[in-house]
Amino acid sequence: MLDTDIVSEIFRGINRQVIAKATAYRAVFGCYTISTITVMEVVQGWHKRQREDRVQEFLATLTTEEVLMLELHDAVLAGCIYADLERIGRPIGYPDSMIAAIALQHDLTLVTGNLSHYQRIQALGYPLRLDNWRT
Repeated sequence: MLDTDIVSEIFRGINRQVIAKATAYRAVFGCYTISTITVMEVVQGWHKRQREDRVQEFLATLTTEEVLMLELHDAVLAGCIYADLERIGRPIGYPDSMIAAIALQHDLTLVTGNLSHYQRIQALGYPLRLDNWRT
């Protein structure tokens, strides 16, 4: 499953390494897998910049992608992850907790360049698999 930062890099088409890995991924799987949380974050970013044209362009691309919803069991797990990190003084944002929970519940590797946040989740013993297409 692709994290928001990777989706943004694919959309911008700047990082050649990310684009090459994304192209290879799509060739194998036929589509990208993202979460509704990533949709929210991308829309938020473009809407904040008053770029409704980019919002619509992004939404149009979703018809060919697999978009996973935040289900009740995902929300429960995300709450546990968030609370565990907060308890040890290493909190991350709610969106990252929700994205991680969706990836965990679907037994998917999370493709992200934001390793520092997600490695905190791994350090707690959650079996989150990570892949960084930037390296």
